[in-house]
Order: sequence, then structure tokens, then C-alpha cells
Amino acid sequence: MVTAVVEGVEVDTRHWIAGRRVASGSTFTDISPIDETPLAEVSSAGPAEVDAAVAAARAAFPSWASWSREERAAVLHRVADGVERRAEELSAVETRDNGALLRSHRRGVMPRAATNFRFFADHLLTLDRSAPDIDGHRQRVTHDPAGVAAVITPWNAPLMLATWRIAPALAAGNTVVAKPPEWAPLTASLLADITADAGLPAGVLNIVQGTGEEAGAPLSAHPGINRMSFTGSVPTAGRVAAAAAPNIVPLSFELGGKSPLVVFADADFDLAVALAVEQFDNSGQVCLGAFRILVEDRVASGFVDAVVDRASQLVQGDPREETTDMSCLVSRRHFERVDGFVRRARAAGASAILGGGPNHDVGHLFYRPTILAGAEPGAEILTEEVFGPVLTVQTFESEDQAVAMANDTRFGLAATLVTGDPERAERVSALISAGTVWVNCFFVRDLGAPFGGNGHSGIGREGGGWSFDFHCDVKNTVFAPTGWRDSG
Repeated sequence: MVTAVVEGVEVDTRHWIAGRRVASGSTFTDISPIDETPLAEVSSAGPAEVDAAVAAARAAFPSWASWSREERAAVLHRVADGVERRAEELSAVETRDNGALLRSHRRGVMPRAATNFRFFADHLLTLDRSAPDIDGHRQRVTHDPAGVAAVITPWNAPLMLATWRIAPALAAGNTVVAKPPEWAPLTASLLADITADAGLPAGVLNIVQGTGEEAGAPLSAHPGINRMSFTGSVPTAGRVAAAAAPNIVPLSFELGGKSPLVVFADADFDLAVALAVEQFDNSGQVCLGAFRILVEDRVASGFVDAVVDRASQLVQGDPREETTDMSCLVSRRHFERVDGFVRRARAAGASAILGGGPNHDVGHLFYRPTILAGAEPGAEILTEEVFGPVLTVQTFESEDQAVAMANDTRFGLAATLVTGDPERAERVSALISAGTVWVNCFFVRDLGAPFGGNGHSGIGREGGGWSFDFHCDVKNTVFAPTGWRDSG
């Protein structure tokens, strides 16, 4: 079978290479986490398919790079149109594939996937910067296409996070080889169809499916790659970086997080509670989530009680139902990983003040919203990324202690600060080490703003001009004020 029908949508399960579908001799089984039923047998790439995809991208690069910015932007807008036209189908397929809420896909995730293409298409047209003259010499700064960009993306928001990397790479004039996550590969295949319908030339976007070991590893190490983008775990990032290093390939990594939610006693109480409960979004499978609740001790008791009360009202169930607030985890392996963290934390002395285990009443891969208290400083549950619906609670006495606790992590992707004192907001946000700090809000994203993490949360920044700085070879040309020969 080269196609699968998922939620009434036909999905081709072969690779997309050089503008055509390519099957592999081997396949892997794509399983829906909602009920652990097989969805499709998907072509599984190895070095041969990766070589073919990179060769196709390299062959397509000179022509695509020569297109005018206006021409590239027009194609990307047509891709965005296609995503919008098929948003309902994309939402249905991705919900079945990765278990995230259908309502979230419809209202936020798929519209954002389309916006990624529109934003970078428009930003492309305003790209180059001016540079001041120096000693009468004129300087011109340009962004030249770099070549072939490899894009490896995760399963928690597979299409949206793929387009976040694919759109600026294409806008820059690069060609792309993308590897979608093996746990949720299907919407990437639909994206290939959409780009073809939009008139994207053959070979400009190539998609190879497969596991990290069989497809991701040869792609990371391929000498034909000029840029490497990866979103995922720290250990995998280390392997990607090691594979790419001999080829001196620039890297952009968006990795894990262990972000704090810092709640001061002067905070808007209801807002702080709402922000804490919001961390259970997508069953905690969000890299930006603030899973370490740090609350000032003199309000901690009432605050924690309110969060527990509110979180206990979350409705867990089938993500296709409009009334569902929390769904399942993405796979059996990930479910066992999350449960292992909780079991070890409880064995080490932490107590579950909410949840603390599976919710088999709903399904096999559903995990209860969990809040743990009493973990010892330095405990695994406080330092390692769980990537599930598991929050921890710690208290602090002073502002200095809050900052120290917030920064007591090898990660630095994001932080959320809740306070009613504007001066404290300015002071504390400046001291917290994180790529993004939200003050009295959460998950507010401007695509033109820099995005990335400190420490083990990543390398580099993307968004707006930062994306083009990465995906392009930025060139400065200096013109002498004299010395021109008379052409007459």
C-alpha cells in the first residue's frame, strides 16, 4: 500500500524526492496514540534515499536561488493558501497521528503553519540592510542563498514546527531536505502535495521519512548539506552536531527546557493560577512549558490549592472531542518514559498532590495531570525534562532566592514571571537566563522576534532577520570611491 486513509483523508506514505513519490524497500508502522491502532505503513529511508534527496536538492538549487525574491515570495504565499484550504484535513490527520487536540489544530496550529510561509515570504522583500560608508567607501550587505538546508523536526507539533524551519529556508533561496518525526509523519506528506500544487519546482523541497538512526543520521552527516536545523532532545542534538561537524555545517538547534513559572506574592492570583494550569497544554508535550512552579512561600498554600483544584477539573479524553482539555501521550515508549520520571520522583520522597500516574479509565496512553511537591534540591524531577503533564512545586522567600532557583538549570529556553510590581518585573526578567521571558503572560509569539534557548536549550536564534542570517551567507561588498575606468 502506498497510500493510507486517515480520518477520511488519503495520505501518500512514500517519500517526496525530486518532485515525485519514491518508495523504499522497507517500511515502519505509524501508530495512533489515541487508541494504539496502526494508521499506515510508511516508507522508511536509509542512506540511498537520503543521497537521492540531497542530490535532488543540489540539482534544484541554482535555479531556485536565481528566482527573484518576488517570485519566491509568490510561491510561498500560494503554499500558505494551500495550507489554509486544507486546514481541516491537516488538523484531522495530525490529531489522529500525534494525539494533540483537534480544536487546537483548527484554531491555532494549522493557521500558524500557514502564517509561517506568509511571514517569511513578506520579510524576504525587506531583507537587506544598509551599512555606513567608511572613508568614502560604499558598503553593501546582501543575503545570498546558502545551498541545501536539512530540517529535522519533532512530533509534538510536526507540521507547524516543520514550516517554522522550511519556510525561511525556502524564502532565503535554499532548497530543503526535511525528515519528519517517525511518530507523526503524515502531515509532512500532505505538505509535499500542497507545495507541488502551489508550483514549487521539483527538488526544491524533498521529504524523507524514517527513524533517526536510519534516516536522520545519514542526513546529518551528509557532505551535501549547507545548513542543519534540528528540534528535539539534547542527546540527539549531540549526535547530530557530531555528525555534521566534519563538514563544518552551521547548526540551529531548538532543544529541551526546564522552564520556571515564578509567582510572587503580589501577583494577580487568578492570572497566576490560570498560567500554571495552562502548562498542561498538549499534555505537557511542549518545549516552552513552565513546569517548575516557584511560588513565594507566604502565598504558596492557597496558590497550590487553587492550581490543584483548577487542574483537577481538566477533562481528559479523545482529542477529537471539543470538550476534551487533555489528550494522550504520543507513544508507548514516551508514556513509559514520563511514568518512569514520576515513579522515581515519588520513590525519592516527592509526593503527588495531584495525579501521579496513568489514567487507564480513558485509554492506554493517557497520563493524569500531575503536580509533585517535596522534591529535594537537585533531584532528577527538578533538573531533567520530562516532556509530559508533570509540574513540580517549590517555594522561595526572597527575590534573590527566586532568581537563583529559576536559573538553577542547565536549560534556558523560556521563563514565565508573574508579579504586580513593574519594577520587580523589569529587575527579575533581566536577571533570568532564558531565550524568552514572559511577564504576566505566556506563549505570546511574534515571528519577527528572536527565538531560541540558552545553555542546553539550543544554539542560535531564529525569527525575522535572525532566520535569514542563519539560512543565508551574509556578504559585505565594499566599493572604492575612485578608480573607475571611463567606459566611454
